[in-house]
Formats: sequence, C-alpha cells, structure tokens
Amino acid sequence: MLSDDQYKRIAPLLPGKGTDPGRTAGDNRLFVEAVLWIARTGSPWRDLPPDFGAWNSVYQRFARWSRAQIWHTVLAEFAGDADLEEVYIDSTIVRARQHAAGAAKKKRTGDRALARRIEH
Repeated sequence: MLSDDQYKRIAPLLPGKGTDPGRTAGDNRLFVEAVLWIARTGSPWRDLPPDFGAWNSVYQRFARWSRAQIWHTVLAEFAGDADLEEVYIDSTIVRARQHAAGAAKKKRTGDRALARRIEH
C-alpha cells in the first residue's frame, strides 16, 4: 500500500480537497488504497473488502477519476521513481478469468477429422 510520503506527494493532485469547488472527498487515501488492492489482487470489484466501502461506490468513483485522467496524473508523479524503472509481469502473477481459457465454450462431439476421403 502507499507509504505516508507517497500519499503526501499525490494528495495535492487528487480532487475533493477543501479548496476545490463542489463536494469534499470523504477519504481519498482509503479510496486510493482500495484501487491499489484491486490492482494488486486482480480481484473483481464485487470482491472488494467492505473495509474499503461499498464496491459499486468505489468503482463509480474510480470510473469518474479515469474519465478525468486523474490516474494518469497520479501515475506520472511516480513515473520517475527508481522502484518503477523496471516492471516484470509473468503468468505467475497475472490472473485470467475462466472465459479467457475457453472454459465457457461448449465442447464439440463427433468426428473432428481434418480431412476425409470421399469414396465414389
């Protein structure tokens, strides 16, 4: 999760501060931690632990921030950090849904020959 120093760096970039017009955000840090939990675990939004709030509310806020390119701004802030210079992704950490492996397809039955000889 985010360290205190990391959050201090991005806090001014996040909407909902007291100086911003409109509604003040309830808890930006908890919300950012919720999004990081989803990203880290690869879980669907519905599996978000209730400690982070209602999953649909968190998702709706995530979608609004995405449309407003707030995540782009936040990630650009961390782009120069040494910890993010190299990122490796392999199949041991990337989860795929069962549909990605074709588990939802109906199995074909019967003869599946590539070619058949027709006798006259």
